[in-house]
Amino acid sequence: MNQIFLITDIPGYSPQISRLLSMMNYARYTTLEAVKGLTVEQLDYLLDAQSNSIGALLLHYAAVEYAYQVATFEQRDLSEEELTRWGPALNLGDEGRANIKGNDLSYYLDRLNEVRQKTYELFATVDDNWLYTEEEFWHNKPANYYFMWFHVFEDEINHRGQIRLIRKRALA
Repeated sequence: MNQIFLITDIPGYSPQISRLLSMMNYARYTTLEAVKGLTVEQLDYLLDAQSNSIGALLLHYAAVEYAYQVATFEQRDLSEEELTRWGPALNLGDEGRANIKGNDLSYYLDRLNEVRQKTYELFATVDDNWLYTEEEFWHNKPANYYFMWFHVFEDEINHRGQIRLIRKRALA
């Protein structure tokens, strides 16, 4: 993290994967800064009956990243067992509100770190050519793994804006 503002080569990874990881690391750094010091009550705070909590959004990041590991490295959908574990965080909404609460910040950070560590391990096994593997994606549109992994941290950045808003309200 001492080179967080550099999009550059990372030892052990090919050039484009290094750049992708650099961007993912920066997105995660800013997320961690946004949630630093939050209590269980603040992590569970809901703006209204339809909103997601900060805790649910943090677990959503881990679930999305895990789902893309499975989709792109194993070329499969999540199993029933995996959906039991990750489904509420993937789906959010009522399911997330009912099932994701009462955890301290370290719980969410541990899930994020576990999944990210696996991402590092998986990315070390492929090269830049792998990023250009194409598959059908949303609405049967062509996409490559590069885009899919861009979406992982793009989704985090998008929801981080929600986290900042919720944090302001929860601390008010």
